[in-house]
Amino acid sequence: MDKTKQFAGSWAVILGGSGGFGLAALQKLTSHGMNIAVLYRETSITEKPLKQQLAKIAAENGVTILPFNINALEQSGRELFLKQFAAVAVHKHCVKLLLHSIARGNLKPLVTNETSNAQNANVLSTDDIQATSYAMSNSLLDWTRLLLNAELFNADARIVGLTSDGAHKYWESYAAVSIAKASLESLTKYMAVEFSRFGLKTNLIQAGVTETASLKRIPGSDKLIELAGANNPMGRITKPADVANVIYMLCTDEAFWINGSLIHVDGGEHCL
Repeated sequence: MDKTKQFAGSWAVILGGSGGFGLAALQKLTSHGMNIAVLYRETSITEKPLKQQLAKIAAENGVTILPFNINALEQSGRELFLKQFAAVAVHKHCVKLLLHSIARGNLKPLVTNETSNAQNANVLSTDDIQATSYAMSNSLLDWTRLLLNAELFNADARIVGLTSDGAHKYWESYAAVSIAKASLESLTKYMAVEFSRFGLKTNLIQAGVTETASLKRIPGSDKLIELAGANNPMGRITKPADVANVIYMLCTDEAFWINGSLIHVDGGEHCL
C-alpha cells in the first residue's frame, strides 16, 4: 500500500462493479489508492477474466480488491459479505464510499397489441415493478443501514447512486426502471437528511446516454445513442470514465458540503 496516495487505507463498496460505471469507478478510485470491495453476479465463465482484470488493477495500483460474486439483493448475500469483508478490513470506520451501480430491471411494455392482461409474461407486471424498484432503488437503503450498523462507514463517508434521463421521459419498455429511478431520486433526498447526523453525504448522478451493456438491453438503444451523439453540446456521448471522475470528485475533501444533490454528468445533454 502506497501511504502517500490520496485514499490510502480507505475502502469503497461498489454494488454492481463488473462493468459500466461501477468498473470505471473502481479503476479511477484504485489509481488514488482506494481499496475496493466489489459485488457482482457473473457466471463462472465470465467471472474468470473479470477476476484476472481485477487482480491486475490491484497489483498495478498497490491496493486490495475483494471480489464478491454474490446476490447483493438478498439478506443472506449481505450477511455473507459482511462476514468476509470484516475478516479483511479489520479496522472499523474504513468505508469512504458506498456506490450503488446495480442494473437489474425488467424491460417490458405496459401493454401489447394482443392483450392488456398483466399475467401475460410479455407485459410488465406489478411483481416486475417491485423487483426492479428494490434492485435499483430500495436496496441502497438496506446496504446503507448494513454498513452503518456494522460501524464500517468513516466519519466523512459518501453514498452515491445513479439515475438516468429515463426517469423523466419516455423510453420504450423502460417503465419499471423509470419508476425505480424516480423512487431512488426521492430516497436520496431523505437519506441525505436523515443520515447526515452520521456524517454521511448522499448524492445522485444522472449520467448522459452512455454505451454500456445495460443500455444496449433497452429496445431502441441504438437510436438513443445516435441522437445523444448528434445533439450533445460537447459533440459526443457520455463515457463511463466521465462518470467515474465525478464519483471520485465526490469522495474528495473539497466535496464535503455536497449533500442531497442530483448532479448531471452529461456534457450538457439535459439542457436540450
